[in-house]
Amino acid sequence: MPVVPINYLAVLVCGVAAMLLGFLYFGPLFGKLYSRLMGFDAMDPLAREELKKGMGKSYMITFVGSLVTAWVLAHAIIYAGNYMHWSGLTAGLATGFMSWLGFMATVTLGNVLWGRQSWKLWTLSNGHNLLQLLVFGAILGTWK
Repeated sequence: MPVVPINYLAVLVCGVAAMLLGFLYFGPLFGKLYSRLMGFDAMDPLAREELKKGMGKSYMITFVGSLVTAWVLAHAIIYAGNYMHWSGLTAGLATGFMSWLGFMATVTLGNVLWGRQSWKLWTLSNGHNLLQLLVFGAILGTWK
């Protein structure tokens, strides 16, 4: 397998961008709606406090997951450039969108169809997933 030239600083920036985007998206922008759709607002106060205790670990795992996502997307952008003849921002955004459409949006449909998740929650969560992949694509596609 050929060595793929990955910009690891760009991958790290994607990880930081993911945390900032998540903070804004699930905080000031859609935090109240997300809490209501997840049932957090109706949760017992003791259960809510117990949930908060594990947040540091959850943030760290989310950060590592974002780094893995960015690293894999960086590969996909390079492959798209080689085979689709896309480059730069176009390669990043198109690959981010196609990755979301083909892997995230479709796979998470099971949460609605079989897991009884609401369409509103699916839409809200997948809006975040799409934005994150587009931001990652823009960073990775333009940062050489």
